[in-house]
Amino acid sequence: MNSTDAVVVGGGLAGITAALDLADAGLSVVLLERKGSLGGATYSFRRNGLTFDNGQHVFLRSCTSYRRLLDRLGVGKKVELQDRLEIQVLRPGGRPALLRRSLGPAPLHLVGSLARYSPLTVQDRLSVANAFRAIRRLDPDDHALDAVAFGAWMDSQCQSREAREAVWDLLLRATCNISAEECSLQNATRVVRTGLLDSVDAGDIGWSGVPLAELHGGAAQSALSTAGVEVRSGWEVSSVQGRPAAGSKDRRWLVDGPGGRIASAAVVMSVPHWSLAALVPPATVPPSLDSLGTSPIVNVQVVFDRRVTDVEMAAVVHSPLQWVFDRSRAVGLAEGQCIGVSLSGAEEWLGGRPQTVVSTVLAALGEIFGKVSQARVTDAVVTRERFATFRASAGSGALRPGPRTSAPGLYLSGAWTATGWPATMEGAVLSGHAAASCVVADLSSKGNAELADQSTRAF
Repeated sequence: MNSTDAVVVGGGLAGITAALDLADAGLSVVLLERKGSLGGATYSFRRNGLTFDNGQHVFLRSCTSYRRLLDRLGVGKKVELQDRLEIQVLRPGGRPALLRRSLGPAPLHLVGSLARYSPLTVQDRLSVANAFRAIRRLDPDDHALDAVAFGAWMDSQCQSREAREAVWDLLLRATCNISAEECSLQNATRVVRTGLLDSVDAGDIGWSGVPLAELHGGAAQSALSTAGVEVRSGWEVSSVQGRPAAGSKDRRWLVDGPGGRIASAAVVMSVPHWSLAALVPPATVPPSLDSLGTSPIVNVQVVFDRRVTDVEMAAVVHSPLQWVFDRSRAVGLAEGQCIGVSLSGAEEWLGGRPQTVVSTVLAALGEIFGKVSQARVTDAVVTRERFATFRASAGSGALRPGPRTSAPGLYLSGAWTATGWPATMEGAVLSGHAAASCVVADLSSKGNAELADQSTRAF
């Protein structure tokens, strides 16, 4: 039986972050990942000579913890980040609109763009502007907001059906993976305030310029190795059990799997919330997780034999589509064009056959890009993440646990924990930091003076 100071179960962004922090604090760390590579919910796969990501993952300039992790992994220059927030908004049969920030102070940096936003009437633009002002008076750390559905709040702000679709759903469905109507007011406030209103450049959008397997997986493997973390890929944990340590009141944790047994003073579970109960002692699973729920994401990537648009990224309203991206360079396409369609909160897309999903997407693309009718489809890929995120509806915040469990030495991380953010890459990284900080603090309190000194330097 092997032994170590800390085991991290799960090699997604949360697990990677926790493992790096623990190693920085001077602990011996083993990271276990059931897949053959790291990256968790952000991964890539090969098909017909191209490298497809499982979906389009974007971040904002305000996602500072995630961006620092990229720098730590040595890939900060492999992402694209807008100089200034600019979102083309497309709609069938209508002129493209533009949401673009000015260089003025927040929140006035959005006033001019909103005043010219053609999908809305003048009256709706004024109503949305008033709603933005109202959100700016809300505190994203106010837990009372968690109990309120954003739909009910929009009713109180007299938001029209058009405003809900062309502004609020456009912003919140992609970031919270749920409709604006169902989203909790606290999650909505976090997104709108932190991502748009609190600083001028907070909402500038970024995305990977390389496959996610290169941005996260491969880079993390190298960084973890350099930090001294032992990474075991293809190692599926079957159980995590606590046992009293010989001659001590402390608990020793035993992590079992096909690769053997590992004993550890601390275990960080960086796994999806819906899979936690099958791995750890029942008494340690927060009962609230049964009610947290899940929400799906569906992505469709269509490869054409020629270019069908010069649009790099756009939102789409009055259409089955939500967001479209030019994925040509990232997949490694030399000729033609690859268009990625990201569908969040996508329950209605789960049941259809892949051919039906592709046909629906192609018809919708044809309504906004006229050149689609002249192009030939050479490949199409549909990926469905049925349990992509927790369900960020009203009341979900009260169901999300913190990093500590009822069992000393067992910790939780993941975007579904109580990070203050919806299920984003930023939230995942924040959760990893939080779990590692608790591990170091708890082990230090047991009298390890050397570790306490190291943890002070690391955190």
